[in-house]
Amino acid sequence: MTQPPQPPNEPPQGETGAPQNPPQGGFGAPTPPPADAVPPVGGAGAPQAPPRGGFGAPQAPQGGFGTPQNPPQGGFGAPTPPPADAVPPVGGYGAPQAPPQGGYGAPPQGGFGAPQNPQQPGPGYGYPPTQPGYGYPQSGAPQPGYGYPQGLPPGQPPQQGYGFPTTPMQQPPQPNGNGGGGKKFNTRMQIIVAASVAVVLIVGAGIWYGSSGGDDDKKKQASESSEASGGKDGGTGGTLGGGGKEQAPSDPKSKIAFEMATPKVTDVTTLDGSWLTDKAYVKTGLNEVVGYDAAKGTKLWSIPLAGQLCAASRHMSEDYKTAILFQEGKPTKEKKYPPCNQIGALDLKTGKLMWSKSVTAATSGDAPVRFQEVTVSGTTVAAGGLEGGAAFDLNTGAERWKPKAGADGCLDRGYGGGEGLAVVRRCGGYDDPQLVIQALNPTTGAPISSYKMPPGVDYASIVSTKPLVVAADVGDTAGDGSGISDFFSIDASTGKLLTRIAADADKYAARCRSTEVESCKKLAVGNNRIYVPTEDHEGTGEYGNTNEIVSFDLTTGKPTSDRADAGERYTMFPLRMDGGNIIAYKIPPYDKGGQIVSIDGGTFKQTVLMENPADKAVRDVESSFTPDYSEILYNDGHLYLSSTLANKRYGSLDTDRRLFVAFSRE
Repeated sequence: MTQPPQPPNEPPQGETGAPQNPPQGGFGAPTPPPADAVPPVGGAGAPQAPPRGGFGAPQAPQGGFGTPQNPPQGGFGAPTPPPADAVPPVGGYGAPQAPPQGGYGAPPQGGFGAPQNPQQPGPGYGYPPTQPGYGYPQSGAPQPGYGYPQGLPPGQPPQQGYGFPTTPMQQPPQPNGNGGGGKKFNTRMQIIVAASVAVVLIVGAGIWYGSSGGDDDKKKQASESSEASGGKDGGTGGTLGGGGKEQAPSDPKSKIAFEMATPKVTDVTTLDGSWLTDKAYVKTGLNEVVGYDAAKGTKLWSIPLAGQLCAASRHMSEDYKTAILFQEGKPTKEKKYPPCNQIGALDLKTGKLMWSKSVTAATSGDAPVRFQEVTVSGTTVAAGGLEGGAAFDLNTGAERWKPKAGADGCLDRGYGGGEGLAVVRRCGGYDDPQLVIQALNPTTGAPISSYKMPPGVDYASIVSTKPLVVAADVGDTAGDGSGISDFFSIDASTGKLLTRIAADADKYAARCRSTEVESCKKLAVGNNRIYVPTEDHEGTGEYGNTNEIVSFDLTTGKPTSDRADAGERYTMFPLRMDGGNIIAYKIPPYDKGGQIVSIDGGTFKQTVLMENPADKAVRDVESSFTPDYSEILYNDGHLYLSSTLANKRYGSLDTDRRLFVAFSRE
């Protein structure tokens, strides 16, 4: 197989709105003339010519994410003076036409960044699903899982676009009930003033209507988003964050607790898989899975395998059980690359292989089905690949379903697990595939809902199952190998697309392996938001890059006001959620050690949980683990960095390549 690029030896040099206020004073009311004055053309008190775009038209935004098209030209014309004895129509003479649906300046249906007229759907290595990444047990909390709004230069906070409420305009002065000299208005003047006031009131209503969303669906959507995110919708108002287990230490300084050299291999070898239990740090080795004391690093147990591990679930059950795929045997001269057709379940508390098996199906002929990836959801093990998907009971190995081509020729390509279970189904031919995302019943495999991905999507990755979030490179537009051009937030109960979030690969740095369904890194999902890092950019100092972590609302698709700065010469990315907080890893500059920080989900204030030594020898070890080819786990003052690949060029005890290194607070 083609060897991926190896991590550099040298430490990395850093990784990587609201509309304008309305005019002061508001829209003024006309001043009534003397009773015996002759009204000018248009009637006394007729409003002045409206500004370009009409009253309530939003000012053109400075670019930004989801910038709408310019408002229509023109405005509200001055009212025509009525005859003296005429009865005014409803609303008064000169009243403007009803504003367009949604109001002037309202966002397009679905919000900015959402696709127009979306196609309608048909009939982590293991903390609780709030904490993606290998090795954290599931829990009942929602599963979580790089970024600035489109068009914003680095370092600028996100700006709100059309559709956000503006500062309320000042109420226009109310006309006096009497004219000059205390005389009452005559009938003609009462009609003119009433018409003018009607113009102001209706225009003001149009402004409010446009800025508030304009229809019941938008109000409902905003309300649901606010409730799901703890009352803080779009980054304004309410509260978020808190509820995490990680606490600020009295001293965050750490040291290396233990480490392990990379095993000797004869070829590029997969070492995916690392988990944390209440007592053990568990890591894949060569033809085995080994448990180490989480604090001391002493070997607790080893599970031998018939062949090398080829895939591992990033999720565990609450009692520390997980699933793996491994080859049917060790390489030989006759069979250098044994097929990956063995499925096994591990008890990481006792260090036992509970069961292992292979399956045959019509899709694979008489040979066992070959799988590429595996996941766990509750008590279900689900494995997928080019020959379809199968599922088993985690505790007993009893078969729940196996690969079967549907009448439409669709096959389960791969699954996302954790709190829920979802599948990417691939239909059609190789050159023109149609991908379908389905939320499944984990026990029966029956679809709960379905969503058809748009044309131009050859591969998709499941970022989170609850809420259901999918990443894809639509039309191969990302162009950077990240596998992400857009995120899709889907209602798992109905299959309805809630929003589509454009994630410009030039701005955001999350990554998904395009050919693997559950492989996304450098992001997290929680608080009804997706948290992503921006790409590296120049800092304010003389040298060194920096970046930020920002977020998008999963109901509206809009960027929020969340922003956590990595700091000069540091770059950072999310690891997982901790309650309502985000746990992130900071990649250090050449002369400092890395950091683990907790970011409050409400205030985005950072708390340093761990800071690694700045000593060069330690820095060299830490920097040898590059994020794209490493697994990073943190829990309660312990940080574990491990490799996911081994190469025959490395593996001796005198090399600087480690299988893993563990840091602990002093």
